[in-house]
Amino acid sequence: MKKIVGAIAGMLMFTGCSNFEDINTNPNTPTQVSASLLCTNIILSVNKYQGADAKAYISDNALPKYVAYANEGQLGTQYNFISNASFGSMTILPDIDKMLEAAQGSPSEDSYKGVAHFIRAYTFYLLTMKMGDIPYSEANQGSIGNFKPKYDGQKEVFIGILNELEAASASFASGATFAGDPTPFAGDPVKWQRAVNAFELKVLMTLSSKTGDADLQIQQRFAAVVNTNMLLENAGQYLGLEYNSVSKHPLYSTNDMFTGRTVLSTTIVNNLKMLNDKRLFYFGEPAEAQTIAGVAATNPDAYVGVNTAIDYAGLNATFATGTYSKINLRYQLDQASEPRRMLTYAEQQLILAEARIRGWISTGTAQQYYESGVKAALTNLMNTNATYAHGNAITQADIDGYFTGQAAFAANQDDQLKQIWLQRYLLNFLMDADTSYFEYRRTGYPVLEIDPATSLNVNSPGSVPVRYLYPSSELTYNSDNLMEALNSQYGGYDEINKLMWLLSN
Repeated sequence: MKKIVGAIAGMLMFTGCSNFEDINTNPNTPTQVSASLLCTNIILSVNKYQGADAKAYISDNALPKYVAYANEGQLGTQYNFISNASFGSMTILPDIDKMLEAAQGSPSEDSYKGVAHFIRAYTFYLLTMKMGDIPYSEANQGSIGNFKPKYDGQKEVFIGILNELEAASASFASGATFAGDPTPFAGDPVKWQRAVNAFELKVLMTLSSKTGDADLQIQQRFAAVVNTNMLLENAGQYLGLEYNSVSKHPLYSTNDMFTGRTVLSTTIVNNLKMLNDKRLFYFGEPAEAQTIAGVAATNPDAYVGVNTAIDYAGLNATFATGTYSKINLRYQLDQASEPRRMLTYAEQQLILAEARIRGWISTGTAQQYYESGVKAALTNLMNTNATYAHGNAITQADIDGYFTGQAAFAANQDDQLKQIWLQRYLLNFLMDADTSYFEYRRTGYPVLEIDPATSLNVNSPGSVPVRYLYPSSELTYNSDNLMEALNSQYGGYDEINKLMWLLSN
């Protein structure tokens, strides 16, 4: 017995001197996450819709008045009310650090650095565009005990974003093909560099009212990016996400809840009719009342939009009569009705058209950029499932012959700018509501439907709100820095009509 006890004691002494974690580690299970696995989720954080559900998707698109919603409950965004944004997207920042750590020494290290800089830039861009001053220089410092980051001024945030984009472009320029990319670029660093540069042009155009600021160097930066000749090359190149049977469109299979109760706005319908634009047949369904009256689905007159500012009770009553056009059935019946395109050649070309009018660049003509952008937008839609186009599928002949009547490039610059802004609005229908909201805020165009009598924007009933409120949690966990930011920007008052630095004179 003594020998047995001694043997057991010896074994315990031996294991006590050993590494317990090593003994209990499964050699067939990875103990570290690879850079590629982290990269996938990091890229999806800006390319995949992050809203709670399909109704949130509809709500986002009601703010820029693409759609109205009937029968289940009034959408605040449709009636000019928005509330608190979230800093939740910052939770991706620690994963970015882990990805960079895991990528050290690998052949693709520079490409992962490019991803890191770009995702940081995109994340902070969306946050500052919604709220104004935000934590930036001290963001992601929880690991060193800083749980109450200061807020940086919006101008400084934009300078940081632009610097990050230039660093991303440089990293991709020296990078190799990398794994873990869920976008159509499939880890191609050249395509990523082109997309990064396209996004920098988008950010710079966002700052068009600040061209006099010597610190930003907007025109110089814009021209420098264009002169690299490293931009998106054709309609087939876009940064985004291809939907499929696993990753389905956010509106797929949601008819009974709300998708089937969503109708097109007059802003969308009337502008498409004015342009004789066949996107009308891809965006909506013919109004039931019109087809009952004998109007063919191939006839633009079959499509009727709603004034999104209509009294909600009146909207419900007229919706029940089949007066309005619902959004196209492809959104709820097709798992992959169209890709989610966040950065496109079409938008890039329209931005170049505006820059040419503004004198920021001297290459090409505004008309050439305008027409190539519109053609790309039409080409992208032509490549979707034509069975949902109600017998009016877009053809190459339609694209080539588009620029007549109201679609022909205007003679004076004011009208040219309005044409460009309208085309950017149309190409982002049910695609990128944030950009459309930001652009309306910048340009005031197209003219949206607002009725002070039905508006929920109490302090400014005749307008769309110009910002989101800060996260309510900041009052509890970071109140001193929040109040400092509110005092420096908004007179100490967190309110949806207060002008952030970007929008101020």
